[in-house]
Amino acid sequence: MGAGRSRERRWGAVVSGGGKRARLHRSGLFVPGHLPDWVPKAVRSGADMLILDLEDSVPVTEKARARGLVRESLEALAAEGQDRSVRINALETRLALDDLEAIVCPALQAVRLPKVESADDLRELDALLTHLEMRAGMEPGTVATPLDLETAGAMRNAYDILRASPRATSMMLGCGPGGDAARAVGYQWMKDGTETHYLRSRAVLDARAAGIEYPLVTSWWDIPDLDGLRADAALNRRFGFRGMVVMHPSHVPIVNEAFTPDEAELAHARGLIAAMEAAERDGNAAVTYEGHMVDYAMVTTARELLDLAASIDARSGG
Repeated sequence: MGAGRSRERRWGAVVSGGGKRARLHRSGLFVPGHLPDWVPKAVRSGADMLILDLEDSVPVTEKARARGLVRESLEALAAEGQDRSVRINALETRLALDDLEAIVCPALQAVRLPKVESADDLRELDALLTHLEMRAGMEPGTVATPLDLETAGAMRNAYDILRASPRATSMMLGCGPGGDAARAVGYQWMKDGTETHYLRSRAVLDARAAGIEYPLVTSWWDIPDLDGLRADAALNRRFGFRGMVVMHPSHVPIVNEAFTPDEAELAHARGLIAAMEAAERDGNAAVTYEGHMVDYAMVTTARELLDLAASIDARSGG
């Protein structure tokens, strides 16, 4: 294990199985940083995480003003207990340092860096954050740096980047229409997602292999097509994603529902565990349950599903 992996930090301590601690987010919602009036509506949407944006959704003429507004929004959201992160401008724009100097404060949970190509990009961000955290009186390593996959380089090297960057406790794949990812890879977006099946599968595999428990994806930007969103969310969950980042508040409830285990799933998991426990009492290590052979590995999966549901209940106060 390299030196970066051995350090225990509040945002990315190594846990059993090589995982990194991160909070479950079924839904993330982008909010333009120069439009603070949109923040209360975003909170009311029920999004598990808000992403205050200083990059693509902010006009060049508004970027300087947006920094102060985002700092104010961070502090207000922290007081409400709303999970929050900020997407800054890419390093090559020469705006990133100004962004960071304005927003690094105890209310900042995570910084999302666009256009990452390799681990070196997150190492540079780590160095800047460490300096600014210390200057702000914060423990170095407080701020996480999720890896957003939107370049061919990042998609190709995701596993290595995540393993080399202990601040990268979560990951989001971008595979929507017409954006950076589409341009980088060259795919033509389709509503059924066929053209990005490989990208989705590989992103989940790399994330889980690197210890990321809750990979995210942003793949649906068609605001009025809610039925299409439901289908896309179901597809993403089947691939192994644990949540989606969306562009409009109307999408949040649908995504939250899609990534929350329903009662039928939970009942199946409880029944499977009970059947296995009964088999153990009879001296068996496997049993047939609802027509399928069940063993200890399936019990572990069932318990993880119940734990996931419990964490969602705890988040919502249920």
